[in-house]
Amino acid sequence: MFDQTFVEGTAKTHKSWTVVLSFAGQCALIGVGILIPLIFTDTLPRAQLTSFLVAPPPPPPPPPPPPPAPPKVVKVIPRQFDAGKLMAPKQIPKEIANIKEEELPPPSSGTVVGGVPGGVPGGAPGGVIGGIIGAVPTAAPPPPPEKKAVTPQRIRVGGNVQQANLIRKVQPVYPPLAKQARIQGTVRFTAIIGKDGTIQNLQLIGGHPLLVEAARSAVSQWQYKPTLLNGEPVEVVTQIDVNFTLSQ
Repeated sequence: MFDQTFVEGTAKTHKSWTVVLSFAGQCALIGVGILIPLIFTDTLPRAQLTSFLVAPPPPPPPPPPPPPAPPKVVKVIPRQFDAGKLMAPKQIPKEIANIKEEELPPPSSGTVVGGVPGGVPGGAPGGVIGGIIGAVPTAAPPPPPEKKAVTPQRIRVGGNVQQANLIRKVQPVYPPLAKQARIQGTVRFTAIIGKDGTIQNLQLIGGHPLLVEAARSAVSQWQYKPTLLNGEPVEVVTQIDVNFTLSQ
């Protein structure tokens, strides 16, 4: 046998039916292996098959939309007056409201018209609730004291008017130099006449320089009658003119 199989490889079998028979046997074994699980299904795991065959549950449905808001009804009130004139209604109303006025309770004895609830009988209108302040008559307030007129401390009077109150007038001495130079004119001052009539705060307004000092020296000695206002002496602001002429 070894000589036929391995020696030089020249000896070969010529039985082809053995090959066919081997191929058919192998196919039968494979078919039996496939058919057995299909025939005997009870032996297979049921839970695994069920997971394969059952479809997954569907997703939950979306929540329902919120109900729509009811439409807002705007009630149009017909105008009864237009530019002060009464307008007729466009349609006749189905129902007419009947307004009944309730009768007021009879007034209790001793009450006052216009009083407040809880007031004291016999009180006055506008009294305090639960009190007797409004019912007690009160005396009229005293009149305010009369204001006394305030007298000003200083007034202004024209020079011609104040000249009448002059009780002592000193004539100025004509300066010799001004007289030789034939200088004449008016020296004007503003002054405050005190409450006692004396000259205070003498201020120069205008005049020739050679005549000013002589005029100032004379006016400072003048004396006026005190000026009274409302019976009280006051200071007076006035204007004083001193005239220099060559003929004096």
